[in-house]
Amino acid sequence: MMMVLIVVLAYFCVLFMISRLTTRRATNATFFRGERRSPWYMVAFGMVGASISGVTFVSVPGMVLTSGMAYLQLCMGFILGYLVVAFVLLPVYYHMNLTSIYSYIGQRLGLRSYHTSAWFFLLSKMCGAALKFYVVCMILATFLRGDAQMGRLPFVLITLGMVLLIWLYTRQGGIRTLVFTDTFQTFCLFSALLIIIYRVMTQLDMSVAEAFHAITTDERSRVFVLDDWASPWNFWKQLLSGLFIVVVMTGLDQDMMQKNLTCKTLKDAQKDMCCYGLAFLPANFLFLALGVLLAQLFALHGTALPAKGDELLPMFVSQSGGVVSILFVVGILAASFSSADSALTSLTTSFCVDICHRETDERLRQRVHIAMCFCFAAFIVLFDAVNSKSLIDAIYTIVSYTYGPLLGLFAFGLTTRRAVRDRWVPYVCVASPLLCYVIDATASRQFGYHFGYELLLLNGLLTFVSLLFLSIGQRRFVKR
Repeated sequence: MMMVLIVVLAYFCVLFMISRLTTRRATNATFFRGERRSPWYMVAFGMVGASISGVTFVSVPGMVLTSGMAYLQLCMGFILGYLVVAFVLLPVYYHMNLTSIYSYIGQRLGLRSYHTSAWFFLLSKMCGAALKFYVVCMILATFLRGDAQMGRLPFVLITLGMVLLIWLYTRQGGIRTLVFTDTFQTFCLFSALLIIIYRVMTQLDMSVAEAFHAITTDERSRVFVLDDWASPWNFWKQLLSGLFIVVVMTGLDQDMMQKNLTCKTLKDAQKDMCCYGLAFLPANFLFLALGVLLAQLFALHGTALPAKGDELLPMFVSQSGGVVSILFVVGILAASFSSADSALTSLTTSFCVDICHRETDERLRQRVHIAMCFCFAAFIVLFDAVNSKSLIDAIYTIVSYTYGPLLGLFAFGLTTRRAVRDRWVPYVCVASPLLCYVIDATASRQFGYHFGYELLLLNGLLTFVSLLFLSIGQRRFVKR
């Protein structure tokens, strides 16, 4: 697949050109905060692509095979969550002029609470981002390897090469560069998606109006689940879960917030947050619409649908080849790199600012950035070496647990004015996820009930209540 390799190299040439244009006289202030000069509309557009990982690009179309378009209910909850982030969390971050959002925990609750929140973020983001990028590296290895007998060497080289390329175009400008590269990558992502949809429509011999009618009348286009309270896809469960997922995994996540904090003013950041929050609904509708059309195309040709939804789009690509394969690779690159590059930048920022407390040390920042890239690549290669689905699922589960303590810490800081016994906070934040695991396992074994997204709320609640207990007898803490 020499053409795929050429497309990949050409894609990165454009990223390097953008990097060169945005790194003149770059400093730590440029790398960490973009000097607070980013146009809000570019941040909003780029964040849509940055919020869609390579895994999402592959998986969301296949969701229609099992749950129809019920995923859009979660996206509706996302909109509410973005409003909370825009008008509750962003004013706090801008008022305190934060580089890392976890600095708020330090000023509000104490040094150990501060370090605990930062370490939870570092662990969660490194594992989660590496797992997502691992999936992308496997897909690229499938296209570029050619010979299955070549072993793991091609995968290792692809991984190291991809991470090296990310480091090269982000090492100087950091978050300022990412604002512009994300805009380009989001454009590439949706261009590839729309052209693939057009190719499917062409094979179905449908116009745009006919395709829209075929999608909306298909049984897989059902959005709302209002008649089954026990279903994990129940509307109210999905709406509430979507709200809290965004609050925690966007509003309390340095990776997702760092670009928003580069806007010139709070008002600009709020416009950015609201606009890209609203854009999530039509963006995910396009992915799901593609899934419906692919299912119809397979039925037309008498092709059996894949056993797993994740295999729906890759199966179509493998059968089509040519231009579709190239578009698929471009879409995967745009989706994965816009999330991986920002993850590495935010990891570097958090370690320098939150752990080392040396925001102005450029040499440290450069060394940490390189170290984070090596760790990132090592995690990916380790996942491939283990090659165990159960381990990967376990890591995803662990990552989902680690956001609960962050929710509890921020909720306590924002909704109360009490101080805590700071030295006990790390133990609380470790104990809460463990207790949630025990509760989940017990409920599953004794009652047959499996916790879903609501486990995040339970985790945060346990942390909050524990912090409230630790604050008994302490003075009121009013610093904001």
